[in-house]
Amino acid sequence: MAASLIRLHFHDCFVQGCDASILLDDTPSITGEKTARPNANSVRGYEVIDDVKSQLESQCPGIVSCADIVAVAARDASEAVNGPTWTVNLGRRDSTGASRAGAESDLPGFNDPLDRLVERFDTKGLSARDMVALSGSHTIGQARCATFRGRIYNNGSDIDADFAATRRGQCPSVAGDGNNNLAPLDLVTPNSFDNNYFRNLMERRGLLQSDQVLFSGGSTDSIVDEYSRDSGAFNSDFAAAMIRMGDIEPLTGSQGEVRRVCTAVNAAA
Repeated sequence: MAASLIRLHFHDCFVQGCDASILLDDTPSITGEKTARPNANSVRGYEVIDDVKSQLESQCPGIVSCADIVAVAARDASEAVNGPTWTVNLGRRDSTGASRAGAESDLPGFNDPLDRLVERFDTKGLSARDMVALSGSHTIGQARCATFRGRIYNNGSDIDADFAATRRGQCPSVAGDGNNNLAPLDLVTPNSFDNNYFRNLMERRGLLQSDQVLFSGGSTDSIVDEYSRDSGAFNSDFAAAMIRMGDIEPLTGSQGEVRRVCTAVNAAA
């Protein structure tokens, strides 16, 4: 679940800030984010957060927010797969609403061009270097065939032919039953948090188009090259970027609430 828990934190923070809004289920008065296009059939790890919350509520009820649990789980997930660790800022509170529209508009897309990705991260106060470092979390985890079909069948010059042929084996060209077939984002070391992701990009072996655009003759090429050669720089920058991401528009003080269960606001719990 390491990749999924890191991604859950990312998908939470980019919509309304790091407020656990992504965890809310739909109700007559709340249209949740779970069914938004970037999240549906894609984001996982909800049950991990629910389990942690249940245990915490039994020991110290009303103290630890779901938003803080998501942030700490992402850090622990990285550390569990030999990735970097960092000190998580705590004190977030949970939202009492969600924004499906925000999830549809603010989250990066797997076909976004480089300038659009830079803009999306800049809007959240994150630099292009932060973006490249955070994209390095794709050194672990998997992607659905539906997200990379266009890339492996378009015969473009920005994809290694052998790599494309390999990926076609589990991803049929016609949309249908194969949409949910999975492939590792890093074909070489799919379960290890390392800097091989960046070497893949330099060999035109990025699985998603939004991965490969980071090394495609644009402004971020030099950062990818640096991280491919210096795993220490990548690890350090990834940790720093995760801290900055975790600080996006948190609810603090008397804002929001500390939910009793993460899937519902307290009035409906």
